[in-house]
Amino acid sequence: MKNIIPLSLIAVASLYASEIKLDKINIESTVITEVSENAQVSADVAQALSNSVPSIDISRRSGIANDILIRGQKRDNISVTVDGTKVCGACPNRMDPPTSHILASQVEAIEVVEGPYDIENMGVLSGGLKIKTKEPTKEEEVKLNLGFGSWAYRKVGLSANGGDDLIRFLITASMQSSDQYEDGDGNTFAEQTKLNAPAGNQYKTTYEDLQAYDKKSINTKLFINPAYNQELRLSYTANRSKNVMYPNAPMDAILDDSDIYSVSYNIDEISDIYKNVNLEYYYSRVDHPMSTQYRNSSNTPANDTTNYMKSSMTGLKLKNNFVLDNYKILVGLDGSKRVWKGKYLNTTTNAYKASSLNNSETKNLAIFAKVNKSFNNLDIALGTRYDSTKITNDSSLQDNDYNSLSANLLSTFNINEQNKVFFGFGQASRVPDARELYFLKSGNVVGTPTLDQTTNQEVDLGYELNNEIMRVKIKTFYSKLNNYIYIKKGVAANAFENIDATVYGAELSASVYATDDLSIDMGASYKVGKKDNALAGQTDKDLADIAPLRGNIALNYEYMRNSLATFEIKASDKWDTIDSDNGEQKLDGWTTFNFKVKHAVNKHFDFTIGVDNISDETYASSNTYADLTLVTSGITSETMLLNNPGRYFYTNLDFKF
Repeated sequence: MKNIIPLSLIAVASLYASEIKLDKINIESTVITEVSENAQVSADVAQALSNSVPSIDISRRSGIANDILIRGQKRDNISVTVDGTKVCGACPNRMDPPTSHILASQVEAIEVVEGPYDIENMGVLSGGLKIKTKEPTKEEEVKLNLGFGSWAYRKVGLSANGGDDLIRFLITASMQSSDQYEDGDGNTFAEQTKLNAPAGNQYKTTYEDLQAYDKKSINTKLFINPAYNQELRLSYTANRSKNVMYPNAPMDAILDDSDIYSVSYNIDEISDIYKNVNLEYYYSRVDHPMSTQYRNSSNTPANDTTNYMKSSMTGLKLKNNFVLDNYKILVGLDGSKRVWKGKYLNTTTNAYKASSLNNSETKNLAIFAKVNKSFNNLDIALGTRYDSTKITNDSSLQDNDYNSLSANLLSTFNINEQNKVFFGFGQASRVPDARELYFLKSGNVVGTPTLDQTTNQEVDLGYELNNEIMRVKIKTFYSKLNNYIYIKKGVAANAFENIDATVYGAELSASVYATDDLSIDMGASYKVGKKDNALAGQTDKDLADIAPLRGNIALNYEYMRNSLATFEIKASDKWDTIDSDNGEQKLDGWTTFNFKVKHAVNKHFDFTIGVDNISDETYASSNTYADLTLVTSGITSETMLLNNPGRYFYTNLDFKF
């Protein structure tokens, strides 16, 4: 059963779940809408995305704040922006990925960039996310959202919106918390560590029933129209999390606080040629102390440690749009500075022990341009970006300068109204981050200060059919990664190195509209990753983080207006193509069954009830590549896997006033 379903799904379609509405598909991106309305399972953006987009896998680390991979790429290989603001976490172990600093309930739409096709933002090597939060409207409205689920999951969300022609405002606030989820065998986080982790990494008896997380967030926006065709936008998002458990890591997050600010000014229709100018300033900061204080290891004073990490991002971007003889032209300037630092403290005394990352600054300046033109049935887009980046640190380790030229060509041939084919070629680069260059542990420089920047050269090809009966998309890609930054397991100093590698694969998706009330969404995604050569002293040429064939099939029944019932099967083939030399291990295939009903009582109230993993399957969807610092099992000496949640019941209540 574990293999039959995923293998059969190859023949029909790609991952396209019912969690979020798919709005637009083209070669370089997929836009998903109605995120807040449909992401009912939790407020975790990563979980909502992994249920909805073929190219995205989730890296499960906890009950919330999980990370994403796009086509097997993660960390700085993908870029995340929120309303144009570049967001970076502070944790070197990805306990606070960028997507964790925004809640699904605050999101209106997400554009998923697949490949090196975004020239507006720095470091879009293999993909990225452009998250757009809700915007204020003139309509006066108050919404209340209540969520309840297994393991004492609780969510309370409130939003208020309104305004006039001069000023519009929006405020959204959310609180959510949960106890430790149980896997299919009924084991909590603490119990999983008892079974699979050494005694020192297990939770103290006092904290075995610790709440898995407590998260609060608020987002405020104020839009002002001081003159015709002009708009000032002010935005602020605050995120406060505490006591987030990461059971298969050696530390937990004591707190995770972030603030995201942005100010933008936009002017439209300046002249017949000069259509738009937009200037945006943004600033984001993250405080992230992670500690051993809940683990047995902290009983030894020398191991009672907190690694206090801080990160901030400041940026300024200018964009100009022109139309000249039916050519749409974008020209822009982009500048940013990321500051990242950390220090080890004794948790009891708060005394300084050592630096984990000396104050490091990454300064980037760039110019970019894009031209769009249609020739009858052929649409062409050309983009380019030039980056100059300087990385410095407050230590004796070397500073680095990097320069790169990115460019891409995108073309779509519209065969007719229902059929089109598309082709793209792109090249983009990203510089090493401060962790890869300078991170310190136990007196060793784990980072490698001499790293080169990574360059991706990629080709994409696809076909789309869209008519009243069905929608089918087939997309393939081939990515050549030069100087790809990779970590070598078991190396205490200078663990990162540059390698050459390739990643290729296919993503297919299909929706069949059987009747006015009945539709079927189907899907699968498959990719292969290979190093050109094994690392020195190793033999494995498989690239890490390349998940196996995965897919789903969902049956949707709209039994009345705005009311929908969905039954879904999700499945994964066994994960046996792994980089065993660098910490990955073979995982069994799995199949889960989900069911939910969203019922609209009236225009003021609707509710959702559902159950995920109906069969209470015990499985792990994330592997254990040494890029993450995870605990090693005291029984098998393998790195500890974190199992996914078992059977999960949930309900959401939405009120509109």
